[in-house]
Amino acid sequence: MSVAAVKGFTDPDEVRQFPHGHVDLVNVGAATVGRAEFEPGWRWSQDVKPIAGTESCQAAHTGYVLAGRMHVVMDDGREVEAGPGEAVAIEPGHDAWIVGDETCVMLDFTGSINFAKR
Repeated sequence: MSVAAVKGFTDPDEVRQFPHGHVDLVNVGAATVGRAEFEPGWRWSQDVKPIAGTESCQAAHTGYVLAGRMHVVMDDGREVEAGPGEAVAIEPGHDAWIVGDETCVMLDFTGSINFAKR
């Protein structure tokens, strides 16, 4: 059977709140897509680590930045920064934080199902 599915973020299937932000999740077909808002001051190791219970983020993210900037540092020391109009691929094992005073809005096509989840 073929699948054709549409789901908007105005009525998400789940919302996960954390300090300085939240992620809205929609299930569309077999995929879970997340739309995250990370406010200025957000940092994974401060705001999500207590929820995840791991030393670094263990979710793999494939996403697209709609607004704002995020800096990512991998456990091995590699660093990248992404901003509006850029696609990202981030493997498990990283910390991240918001750069500047603009909320970072990002779509995540692979890692949201496990993000900010106990």
